[in-house]
Amino acid sequence: MNRRDLLKTTLAAGAAVTVGGRRALAAPSTAPFRLKYAPHFGMFENHAGKDLVDQLKFGADQGFTAWEDNGMPGRPVAEQERVAREMARLGLTMGVFVAMGDFQNVTFASTKPEIRADILAKGKAAVEVAKRVNAKWTTVVPGRYDVGLEWDYQTANVIDNLKRLAEVLEPAGLVMVLEPLNAWKDHPGLFLTRIPQAFQICRAVGSPSCKILFDMYHQQITEGNIIPNIDRAWEEVAYFQQGDNPGRKEPTTGEMNYRNIFRHIHGKGYAGVLGMEHGISKPGIEGEKALLEAYRYCDSF
Repeated sequence: MNRRDLLKTTLAAGAAVTVGGRRALAAPSTAPFRLKYAPHFGMFENHAGKDLVDQLKFGADQGFTAWEDNGMPGRPVAEQERVAREMARLGLTMGVFVAMGDFQNVTFASTKPEIRADILAKGKAAVEVAKRVNAKWTTVVPGRYDVGLEWDYQTANVIDNLKRLAEVLEPAGLVMVLEPLNAWKDHPGLFLTRIPQAFQICRAVGSPSCKILFDMYHQQITEGNIIPNIDRAWEEVAYFQQGDNPGRKEPTTGEMNYRNIFRHIHGKGYAGVLGMEHGISKPGIEGEKALLEAYRYCDSF
């Protein structure tokens, strides 16, 4: 019996009722999750519709206690404030939004004054967004590497630029989480690709506002060894994201044993957010049900 079949024998997730005009799965699937898994907007549109607040309500109905939105800075201020009010009412923790993620240009590895000024300006803008939406973490991708510069010089430049940015974020209590991304499948040419590399950089920056976003999908592709690397990097990890591999869909659809991984993270006392940075393996309402079943199974350690 595979993990999905086992789950279906223990959960009545296929049954649906109507609550406040939204479809909600029958108990026990509405109990709060042990960990703060964070869906994103669009993940439950087939159940909740396109309105952002309705999606938040549906997620809370299903037991989620966090939410993330990479594109939050691009939303109108009024919409940011509306989302923040509803999240506060529902008791949802705000996860990451992306402050900086240039995948096309050399940014943090550069010493150009105009690039450094842009980094600081984006940091200040991120602080204002964080204040409006009650966010504690913001994602930073340090851009591409410079093919014309020795690697160690680039690393020194990245550290220097991160130190400058941390000086902007620290007074606001905002933590940038550096996300290593896989270079083999999704994002060739980026500077930051590995957890040990991110660990070394965070140690060198030496700021509480510079930590690691450990995206387990990316690191399964780049280096594997997920649980030992979690342990080794633990002191610098402030945020997790997940997606199964291959496919970058919900847990139980690939090779990764997320039930064991989540058990390990929970056992270490982690109280932060785990962003659901992945797609859904099936279309429509059935896909959303399968997503919920997967998280119920993986959370039932």
